[in-house]
Formats: sequence, C-alpha cells, structure tokens
Amino acid sequence: MNRHTWIALGSGVIFGLGLAISQMIDPEKVLAFLDVAGHWDPSLAFVMIGALLVMGIAWRLQTRSVPVDAHARKLSIPGHGIDRSLVIGALVFGVGWGLVGYCPGPAIASLALFSLEAFVFVAAMLAGMQLFHYRRGTSAS
Repeated sequence: MNRHTWIALGSGVIFGLGLAISQMIDPEKVLAFLDVAGHWDPSLAFVMIGALLVMGIAWRLQTRSVPVDAHARKLSIPGHGIDRSLVIGALVFGVGWGLVGYCPGPAIASLALFSLEAFVFVAAMLAGMQLFHYRRGTSAS
C-alpha cells in the first residue's frame, strides 16, 4: 500500500473509533439528540462542538485550497453555490437521518457491530447512489 492509502486507513480508523466512543453509531442516541421537543439528549452536541473546533483550527492552518496531487488523483473540487440539487439532497439526507438515526459515516462504522439495521441502511444507501449515477448517466467509481 502506498502512503496515501495508509493515511486514509489511519484516518478512517480514528474516525470510526471517534464515532463509536461518542455513541454516534447508536441510532437511539442520535434520535434522542434530534428529539428536541421530547426527551432531548444534548450530549451529542459536545461531539459536534469538538468536531467543529478541530475543523476550524485545521481550516485556518490550511495553506492550499486543493490537495497537491488533486490532478494526478483525478479529484474534482465541488462548486460553492447553493442550488436546487444541494437543497433537495440536504432535505433527503436530513429526513433519512431523522427517520432512522443513521447518516453514512456512522452507518458504515456500525457494520462492525453486525447490526441488521446498519446493513439494510448501507445497502439502501449504496442502491440510492447507484440509482443517482444511473439516472445521471455517469459511472460510479
């Protein structure tokens, strides 16, 4: 494996451990956090605040707007505008997260727990991604 693969693997492991330790892979915990009108559990707010602080520091320290090897790795940098697709996607994402308590990162981390719900969610998410690429006429890499 090359250096980028090791960095990606290490980052993924750290991210997954953070999700597990913070209990963000527990849909009941997430749904309790989202239930602001009922029995609200604000503990995940501290996880989000911590993530925002780390990202804020990293954002201030960054010196480049794109990775050095972005062209070689064929990375595309997304646009900065708010358009219809972004708004609809955000709404669908939010509804899905609110209905089941999973978003993509925690759902993938939950696969390690062999949770049937996580497997169903991830399968549906992947199917939705494939449908998007099929309807758009692009291939998923």
